[in-house]
Formats: sequence, C-alpha cells, structure tokens
Amino acid sequence: MDALRLVALVAASAVIAGAARRTPVPAPLLLVAAGLAASYVPGVPDYTLDPHVVLPLILPPLLYTAAVESSYLDLRANVRPVALLSVGYVLFATVAVGWLAYVLVPDLPLTAALVLGAVIAPPDAVAATAIARKLGLPHRITTILQGESLVNDATAITAYRVALAAAVGEGIGWAGGVGEFVLAAVGGVGVGLVLMVPIHWLRLHLRDSLLQNTLSLLIPFTAYAAAEEVGASGVLAVVVVGLFLGHRAWQVDFATRLQEEAVWKMVAFILESAVFALIGLQLPYVVQGLGRYGVGEAAGYAVGVFAAVVLVRFVWVYPATFLPRWLSARVREREPGVDWRAPLVVGWAGMRGVVSLAIAFSIPLAVDGEEFPARNLVLFLTFTTVIGTLVVQGLTLPPLIRLLKLPGRDRYAETLAEAQAQSEASRAAEERLDALLADERNALPQPLADRLRTVLDRRRNAVWERLGAVNETTGETADDTYRRLSREMIEAEREVFVRLRDERRIDDEMMRVLLRRLDLEEAAAYREETDG
Repeated sequence: MDALRLVALVAASAVIAGAARRTPVPAPLLLVAAGLAASYVPGVPDYTLDPHVVLPLILPPLLYTAAVESSYLDLRANVRPVALLSVGYVLFATVAVGWLAYVLVPDLPLTAALVLGAVIAPPDAVAATAIARKLGLPHRITTILQGESLVNDATAITAYRVALAAAVGEGIGWAGGVGEFVLAAVGGVGVGLVLMVPIHWLRLHLRDSLLQNTLSLLIPFTAYAAAEEVGASGVLAVVVVGLFLGHRAWQVDFATRLQEEAVWKMVAFILESAVFALIGLQLPYVVQGLGRYGVGEAAGYAVGVFAAVVLVRFVWVYPATFLPRWLSARVREREPGVDWRAPLVVGWAGMRGVVSLAIAFSIPLAVDGEEFPARNLVLFLTFTTVIGTLVVQGLTLPPLIRLLKLPGRDRYAETLAEAQAQSEASRAAEERLDALLADERNALPQPLADRLRTVLDRRRNAVWERLGAVNETTGETADDTYRRLSREMIEAEREVFVRLRDERRIDDEMMRVLLRRLDLEEAAAYREETDG
C-alpha cells in the first residue's frame, strides 16, 4: 500500500479506537465494523498486506511491549499453569480444532485444517487482562492470562510453520515436526539470552535519552530477525529480551523510562487499531474469494469452528487445573483454595485477536505456482473466530466475573504493603541525606535542606494518608486533595509563564525549560494518583 493509503488507514483507525473509549463497545469491534462499512464505500482503495512482512513488522513490537510490562518474578512463580496454557493448550488446540475443522468442512485437506488450528490456537489476553484489572480479579489469574499470551504466540507460530511445511508438501513428519519445534523453542530462548545482556549494557551506557529510545524501537525487530536468521523462534527471542529489560528497567534513567512508556503505548495502539480495521476492510474480498464454498455454507462452518474453539479450551483448562492438584500434594500446598470458578474465568477469557490475524495474513498466496489450498476459507474462519470471541466472550466476560463473585484483590492490604515499602525506603533516604549533609562539601542553606526533608516526608506520608479517613464534603482523602491543589497551583504557574512569553518578557526557549519542570512535577502527581 502506498504512503497516502497507509496514513489514511492509521488516522482513521486511531480516530475510531479513540472514540470507542467513550462507549461500552470494545474498540476492536468498532474498528472491524468501520472497516467493513468502509470497504463498500465507493472510492475507498483496496488494502492488501504482503504475507511475508506481516509477522516481522507487526508481532515483534506488540510482543515486546507486553513482555516489558510483565513481571518476570510473577511469571516464574506461576510457571506451571502458564506453561500448561501457553504450550500444552496451544498444541492441543492446534490438533483438536484442526481435526474438528477437517471433519466439519468437506474436501478441506488435513494439513490446511491444521494450519487453521495453529492460526486460531493462541488467545490474545490484552482485552482479558484489562477487564481482569478493571474488575479487580485475583492477581494470580491476571498473571496467568498475561503470561499465557506472551509465550503462546511462539508455540502457535512454530506449530503453524510445521503445519505449513506439511501443507506445501515438504514431507515433514511427526518426528521432524517435534524436532523443529524443540529447535525453534530452544534456539529462540538462546538467542534472547545472548542478546539481552549486551543490549542492556548499551542502554545503560547511552546517556542521551533520544538515542536510548531509538535503540528501544530497534530492539524487538533486531531480536526477532536474529532468531529467525538461525531458524529459531523470533517470538521467544523478543519475549526473553523484553522480560529481562523490563525487569532491569529501574537501572535506566527516568527520562528514558518516561519517553519509552509513551512511545510504546503509541506504537501498540496504532498497530492494534490498524490490524483490526484491516479485518473489516479485507473481509469482503475474502468472502468473494471463497470459491466453491458459498457464503451461507462458510458461515455454518464458522459457527462450528467457533464452538470448537470455545469447547476445546474448557476441555483443556479444567483437567490442567485440577489434575496436578490431585496428583501432587506439593501443588495442593502451594496453590490452595482453587475452586471451579477460576478455571471458568480462564476458559472463557480465551478471546482471539491480533496474533491470529497476523499469522493468518502470513499464509502464502501460492505454493509452487498453485494457490494455497482453501486459503480464503482459512482466512474467513480466522476472521469470524476472532470477531465471534470478541463479541460473545468479550462482552459477556465482565458480567460473568461479577456473577461468580470471585474474591477480588485486597486493596487495603496492597496499600498497606505499599505504605510499609515507602516508609522503609524513606528511612534509608533520610539516613543517606543525614550522611551527605554532614559532609562539608554538601553544605546547603537551611531552607534548601529543609525542603529536601519536606519532600521526603511528603512521599513517606502520602500512602499512609490513603488509608485514613476521607473528607465528608468531597469524599477525598487528604492525599487526593493535596494532589488536586498541587495541580491547580501548577496550572496557575503555567498560565503565568505563557503570559510572560506572550508579553516578550521571556523567550520561547526559556518558557519550554520552565514548563518542562512543571510537566515533570505534574506527571509525578498524576502517576501517584493513577497508581493509587
């Protein structure tokens, strides 16, 4: 697609996704509907994607963003359920859904059916984890869903490549498929382990935040390309590097962290919005290319595949949850209090999304001069499965969670732990400040020394104040009121700086310096408020 069409796609999808935030309808559904409607508007250009560039361009940044924001320690603590879902379930779903599709659809080759199974096997937990956090689900369920979405992509893509090799007649057998899978997994992890330390070292030694963020944008593509070059899993390489860098992000300077967070949120937002818009734009052309499969007939197959996807997840989730507990006393001791409700939520949270679409787009148009068998039907069934899970499961997951009345996160205990951690950190900072001020080389006028102590006291007391009583008139805690008044004061200063610039009493460069100081103060206050 040319530059103008690309700009139009990104701009339109961003506007629609932004508007969706003001409605109860999930953004992916609005984007798909808008793309579908736009595809029938005269003059709207055709949008097609080169299958060879979809995976290396779309997946790496999305996976890197998710990995950086994940917790390595939480994933390690839940490695068993995460592995059962991200590896075991994806392989099971690939075979089970593929076989069911083979039985359901006449004349669909088994190899093409397995390609379909691999394409729609990995759930995309972005929407599910957002709902889980919003509704206060137990932290462990949220971690498991997030961890599953990180690793299942690598499993699905490797399974897809094995099935694709069989579909194009490369003669790969079960033993060869298992060997390729193991090689890709081990190689991907290995490449990630090799790259993560030198990349982190480079990030620490680049003192310019702009250079650091430029490097940040290159990291996922570099890791993916390096792994793919040696026949390993680029997805796993990206995830390993992202987890390590996210775990060590505290060692990078604050300016880089602030910029990185904003940049990667924007990148993920644009990519996800554009891909969902492309579903709607592509769907009419996929339907037109169904060939001997009529629209009504294909729709019937779509319902069957959707039902198979939902059923197969529950067939795996419940035994994977309870069998290890029945077989191992150690698991029962480490993970007590699990009932039927948690696996029900995990099972119903299996919405498909961007990853399935990206893999589906990468299916080759032709193999050795001949069309890939039933390619458009596979694409159609992928699209309908993604849309079906987003509509049916995405819209019903929040009321299901409320109906089950799962024990939510203990906000009071979390705030208390935060307050205790801040108190301990403030005590260490106060000791460091006393030691520094005792050195004559660090002599400060008393007002400045007092200001340092005041800031320290403010941080120490802020979290404790959230545990206290609220203002009867406003419903705010003292900490909330402090932040609100602080923002009002900052806004008053900002207006003065702009007025002075307009009166030519200061120039634009000075105004930007002064405004940046205020922006950092306001950003800190806003971050405390949203985290709290």
